[in-house]
Amino acid sequence: MYRGNRTYRGAVGLLLAGGVLLTGCSGDGPGAKSSASDRRGAPAPAPAATGGAAENGAKGGAKETDGAEKADGLRESATPDYLSTFALDVDTASYGYARRTLADGRLPGPETVRPEEFVNSFRQGYRRPAGNGFTVSVDGARAGAEGGDWSLVRVGLATRAAPSSAERPPAALTFVVDISGSMASSDRLGLVKTSLGILTDELRDDDSVSLVTFSDEARTVLPMTRLRDHRGKIHDAVDSMEPADSTNVEAGIRRGYEEAVEGHRKGANNRVVLLSDALANTGETDADTIIERIDSARSEYGITLFGVGVGSDYGDALMERLTNKGDGHTTYIADEEQARKVFIDQLPAHLELTARDAKAQVAFDPKTVEKFKLIGYEDRKVADEDFRDDSVDGGEIGPGHTVTALYAVRLRDGASGHVATATVRWLDPKSRAAHEETGSVETGSIRGRLWGGPSTRLQVTAVAAYFADALRGGGLPGEPGLGELASRAKELASSTEDDSVAKLAIAIGRADRLRGGQDDTGTGTGEGEMD
Repeated sequence: MYRGNRTYRGAVGLLLAGGVLLTGCSGDGPGAKSSASDRRGAPAPAPAATGGAAENGAKGGAKETDGAEKADGLRESATPDYLSTFALDVDTASYGYARRTLADGRLPGPETVRPEEFVNSFRQGYRRPAGNGFTVSVDGARAGAEGGDWSLVRVGLATRAAPSSAERPPAALTFVVDISGSMASSDRLGLVKTSLGILTDELRDDDSVSLVTFSDEARTVLPMTRLRDHRGKIHDAVDSMEPADSTNVEAGIRRGYEEAVEGHRKGANNRVVLLSDALANTGETDADTIIERIDSARSEYGITLFGVGVGSDYGDALMERLTNKGDGHTTYIADEEQARKVFIDQLPAHLELTARDAKAQVAFDPKTVEKFKLIGYEDRKVADEDFRDDSVDGGEIGPGHTVTALYAVRLRDGASGHVATATVRWLDPKSRAAHEETGSVETGSIRGRLWGGPSTRLQVTAVAAYFADALRGGGLPGEPGLGELASRAKELASSTEDDSVAKLAIAIGRADRLRGGQDDTGTGTGEGEMD
């Protein structure tokens, strides 16, 4: 068994002390009218407002709603703000944790449900670009008889296809593993050890890994080590991990970034991978403060944080904030099958970056749109005026990913013509040059029926979004009950031959049974507050 501690060079400690006080598949899909442009230099004004409802206020949060807005549930379009702006996000942990919770016979807490992570857990079939950046696809459909004159508008963004394991750049990965007492079960530390064993066998000879563990204190078990001729040594280090005391996430992340800086490899994908139930109870437990303490290493070296959540009791909020602030993303694994999906099938997508600080802005046309609502992304909203301010944090996105934003949209009576234009802006991960791509949609493209319509992937997206909203209390226009959603998911699983959709149907059925089948009638009307 390999065990060891390290003494760190002063330069690394000084660098870190100076910082003290953030799922997709390929395929063809719906097209959109689109164009690309490069924008460089000082921040430019936001795209000309072509329509929408006021969604954003102060930087980093949504504008407070008044009583009339709350009573109506969706905001009236208000001149001059017809924009919706948010940072891109490819997290899927919320959906994975919800499935795990339902399988355990419990409903997930509403505060752990993020609709965008449900939606982004499924294949969309968008066309992909040849190089870095994004394609933009915009489509939609009427929400159904219960939705009245409401439609769902889908804004789809896709990066280039992920390379094969042989084609990707080498990786330098620092694993930061929680070995606290709360991890002492087969579905926590046991699953983490299985996952790292799978990954060790999957990595190439020119990849490097280091291993840091933490409980009440952090410890380096394995310094940065090249895989070539050392796989046995790495397996021994992984096997040596045993549960200990309390959970000091701050100590683990800080030590992990020290290791990542010391082992930094130019031209490689340098990542810190946090594997934890995120139930911090010792040391600093605030995500902002934890990330602030490694900010110099993060920003100067471009080392991003990938969070992998485990356990039936999972600190969802902390892991989400850590990865958002750490320019990364998070996922959740409940079993070995999911571990293989993350660490084998999706590995290149989790390691490489094709876009930094990516943001989207959707401009709705006030001539055709009466109201709209972005479903989810509450903690990723960006002030409209900061869309082209590249100092404002966006999302870091890798190859093989898709990002979907779903809007509930109510058109004006007799509306015809342009509905919305979606623009995505990102920085090239190497040159940091800014680029943009746009896509638009007109009324004729969103008037078709949703259920039984031509796009099965749009229907899957709608089922996932409606399911998430139902778990949070419901209220979207045209929202079916859980019983109907489960039936639709079963039909879609058959027509798409997609196992992930079949699992969605199972999860919805479990939620329906836990609620006593009370939602079978499906009477969602869109009434009430929707934050």
